[in-house]
Amino acid sequence: MAKLRVLLVDDEPDFLEIMGSRIGSWGIDVIKAADGLEALDKLKLEKPDVVVLDYMMPGMDGLAVLKKIRKVDMKIPVAILTAYPNSNSIKGTEKMGISAYIPKLSAHTDSQFALKSIMDEAARRLKKDALK
Repeated sequence: MAKLRVLLVDDEPDFLEIMGSRIGSWGIDVIKAADGLEALDKLKLEKPDVVVLDYMMPGMDGLAVLKKIRKVDMKIPVAILTAYPNSNSIKGTEKMGISAYIPKLSAHTDSQFALKSIMDEAARRLKKDALK
């Protein structure tokens, strides 16, 4: 069975490295992108199973990237990460098929648990599709 492949997109190099290592420790292949344009290129070339996308990035923000992702693939699970969670930032995003909206750091949220749940669900879907 193929390993789950995740496209991790964040403009903060340290966060990208740390979160990439964490996700990789779960036995998942991690494809890293430092901005929206690189993410879109890697989406087409690498064909990931899941996208974990930073909300606030210079140039093309996460929602602009998500809109372009949805033009390529309507079904790929996408989780949005943000350092600034609030109701205004998530307003309207439910229509774009986001699997999760996860604060990067929060005393009230276990972001690793939420990410792991998304990865587990994507792995089950991948396994099910492989059996067809």
